[in-house]
Amino acid sequence: MVAFTLNGQPVSVEAAEDEALLHVLRGALDLSGPRYGCGAEQCGACAVLVDGAPAYACAIAASSAAGRSVTTVEGLGSPDTPHALQTALLAEQAGQCGFCLSGMIVAASALLAREPDPDDAAIRAALDPHLCRCGSHNRIIRAVQRAAAEMRA
Repeated sequence: MVAFTLNGQPVSVEAAEDEALLHVLRGALDLSGPRYGCGAEQCGACAVLVDGAPAYACAIAASSAAGRSVTTVEGLGSPDTPHALQTALLAEQAGQCGFCLSGMIVAASALLAREPDPDDAAIRAALDPHLCRCGSHNRIIRAVQRAAAEMRA
């Protein structure tokens, strides 16, 4: 049994010692935001925040989340009160297929939490580990800039 905080709520779930956090999130906890992309920490589709820092949920054991705080894209906003990044991505029409976006959104939220006014280089560095096959990178960067400005206002 692994107990941790998920999106602000305490959870307890059965998981094998070496079971990937991603499998627990998508399976037992029925979340669809973190996605399985490569399974090798190379694409970022599975990214979540663990204690506020981006982490690859495909490569860390669920047991390592014990006693910690895990945030997925579902925990950043809701349909009624979306996170500034979510509204900015819509405004910039930054998503094509959307497969990569949940990982990019959580990584960008970590960046904005530690650096409210990131420059272009900081945004690119934060998003560099995330692959987007649709080629939406420039729009995604504009969306992060827009969200940063909205969050500062």
